[in-house]
Amino acid sequence: MKRHLRLALAALFFLALSIQSDAILHRSFASAQNNRIPEPTDVLGFTPGDDRKLANWAKVVEYFQKLAASSDRVKFEEIGKSTMGAPFVYATISAPENLRRLNEFKEIQRQLADPRLLGAGSAASTLGTRTPSSTSSAKREQKTAGEGARDPSARKARDLIARGKTIVAITCGIHSTEVGSYLSSMLIAYRLASSNDPETQEILRNTIILLVPSTNPDGVDIVNNWYQKTLGTPYEGTDPPELYHKYTGHDDNRDWYAFTQVETQLVVDKILNVWHPQIVHDIHQQGAFGSRLFLPPYMQPVEPNVPKQIVEGYTELGNFLAKEMRAAGFKGITTDSTYDAWSPSRAYSHYHGGVRILQETASARLATPITIKFEQLQSREGYDPQKESANFGPVWRGGEWHIRDITNTMTTVAFFLLKHAAQNREHWLQRFYEIEKEAVRPRKDGELFGFLFDPTGLGSETLRGIFEHAGVSFSPVERGYLVRIDQPNGMFAKAVLETQRYPDLRNQKGQPIQPYDVTAHTLSLLLNLNVVPVNAPFRMKPGKWGLSGADYGPCPRTADRNGLYKSYVPSMDEGWTRWVLESQRDRRCVGYATLKDAEVRAANLRAKYDTIIIPDQPRNTILNGHRKGAMPDEYTGGLGEAGVKALREFVEQGGTLVCLNRASDFAIEQFKLPVRDVVDGLPHTDFYVPGSILQIQLDTNDPIAQEMPKESIAWVENSPVFEVMRDITFTGRPNEEERFFPPHVHVIARYPSDKDPLLSGWLLGGDRIKGKAALVEVGLGKGRIILFGFRPQYRGQSLATYPLFFNAISLK
Repeated sequence: MKRHLRLALAALFFLALSIQSDAILHRSFASAQNNRIPEPTDVLGFTPGDDRKLANWAKVVEYFQKLAASSDRVKFEEIGKSTMGAPFVYATISAPENLRRLNEFKEIQRQLADPRLLGAGSAASTLGTRTPSSTSSAKREQKTAGEGARDPSARKARDLIARGKTIVAITCGIHSTEVGSYLSSMLIAYRLASSNDPETQEILRNTIILLVPSTNPDGVDIVNNWYQKTLGTPYEGTDPPELYHKYTGHDDNRDWYAFTQVETQLVVDKILNVWHPQIVHDIHQQGAFGSRLFLPPYMQPVEPNVPKQIVEGYTELGNFLAKEMRAAGFKGITTDSTYDAWSPSRAYSHYHGGVRILQETASARLATPITIKFEQLQSREGYDPQKESANFGPVWRGGEWHIRDITNTMTTVAFFLLKHAAQNREHWLQRFYEIEKEAVRPRKDGELFGFLFDPTGLGSETLRGIFEHAGVSFSPVERGYLVRIDQPNGMFAKAVLETQRYPDLRNQKGQPIQPYDVTAHTLSLLLNLNVVPVNAPFRMKPGKWGLSGADYGPCPRTADRNGLYKSYVPSMDEGWTRWVLESQRDRRCVGYATLKDAEVRAANLRAKYDTIIIPDQPRNTILNGHRKGAMPDEYTGGLGEAGVKALREFVEQGGTLVCLNRASDFAIEQFKLPVRDVVDGLPHTDFYVPGSILQIQLDTNDPIAQEMPKESIAWVENSPVFEVMRDITFTGRPNEEERFFPPHVHVIARYPSDKDPLLSGWLLGGDRIKGKAALVEVGLGKGRIILFGFRPQYRGQSLATYPLFFNAISLK
């Protein structure tokens, strides 16, 4: 009986245990189901890459939040707000054990980024770590292995490299019409969070990935909203009739050395300067009718302060990616063409120890597919897409091109890049250390030691802020501030303080090869700063200059009778002008109102405005805007004849019309002014100035030139150069009575007649503009038209010529 009872109790126990186990298994299964890694389609309702499908920014953020909540490989955080108040976010992706040790890896990076922290002797030591794909590094290894073994700091560096991870930053979506980039960010993140294949596991173990879904969140919504509005209409796939960054538009990727925009500051301050990535993968799109994919190496020229190891790095990695992509069956791939590595405005990492891999994939019409015929493919600098060559191929024969082609290309490149970063971890860390070791080495007698710059003024305040963002230290000395070159980011300071001499590059026909962007970036000139280079040895007594910015106090009342013309063909110069006016509002007590085509055409402008500003834009665009049929009717037409008539009446009634750069040609042509643009229509072989800093001489007796020295600078880019048509000489500004008579012209700024006008950059045909006018005032009726032959507020950088601009718009 007892035996049967024991058996019954045992059966009940095991039955209960079985039921409990089943419940545990059920709960575990349910938990696993609840923690299933979400695919992008679970949040978006479509798969990124589907035709005619875009996401808004809130959905992108929601996807990354849910991904991080379900995966122990993803950490997601908001680090600030965008210009228009959207959450600015990024994801850190790596193996779970790496994410638990992020502070340790940050510290490893901090020490490798500044070898001075490793102790005495580090500046002269060299590591002996293997570098599998770099012959030059291998030779250095053999030569200095013994020295490295004896040097304690070298041993410490070797230990850090052995423990460290390759840090890869992936930045997406800075140009918001390049929609494949931010869509691909979700595909990249999902694969990294969900895949267990050996290659992905190796990537997660050996790298830490900093994935920024968009460096312009506002633009994601600006473009998406326009796309949804026009979907299914004849205007589907067109660009929005506004800048896709509130102030800068496409120029948001030209801000990586001036740091004017909050998005740039967030990426630099809270990601790049914290993590010091060895690789920055910058994902972009290019035009539809060239190559399907561009990868480095970059075409010449390379900015001379970019370390040779950086050039080695992007060449090695870019060629690897191109080889892998071709082996994977992708076509239409080019390297060493189109894009250069000249300007730090696009390549922050090149001056901070990291390789920038620019990836440019051919575009569709936003998310709308296109069909391209083979004969429509067009050459760009360095290759012909219809012919296979050493740096282009295999040839793509044309056909349909979908957003899926774009996302497939982007994600495939990303994973080949991560594969290289993972499999060559020590190689990337060693290169990074060698770059920084060279940067901090003590300078020998006679070598450049650093720069002294002015201690006071808006330019000095601005430069100090730039250096703080860039991780460049400076110190007060008795005659100003000293920025030394022997520091981790010293080459950044050298690049932006010295003048540039862009090489005179020509093609086989003798025509100048157009730079990808501009040719000058000399902040010392743009900021009107006295900067003096000093050589080693250098000794100077410490100074006591304060670092606080100026406090201007509130304006009693801003003058808002300024109208800023805003075309429906977006102008980046208009956006920069808004930014400058707003950033200087407290200092200058000047406001503005936006003025669009319809309001101008409606006339009666003088009742509301004292001054109207027309930013830099081609004359035909200002006059005609979008053509009929290209955009919805409300966005077409430009100023037209009615707008020209209204502006003329505005000036004749006593208003001031300020025209910036190419807008001056619009005024000359439409108002029949007695001024000629002497370089209008000249071929580039005769005259060419693709974004350079020239010298001008000012009539400082003129109110527009008050606050200015007799010699200053002008940012010249596709700019007019003036010659007065009638032989009239004025000894001053015309008086009020004279304003009722035919136009009078007063020259306020000229190019020097006895010397080369070029200060920094590239200028061809400089003799043609010697003694010619760069800034003139034309009296018309009771008012005036002020013609700038340059951009006085260029990209928020040319503080040297801010006074000319603000004086012009404040004239009474």
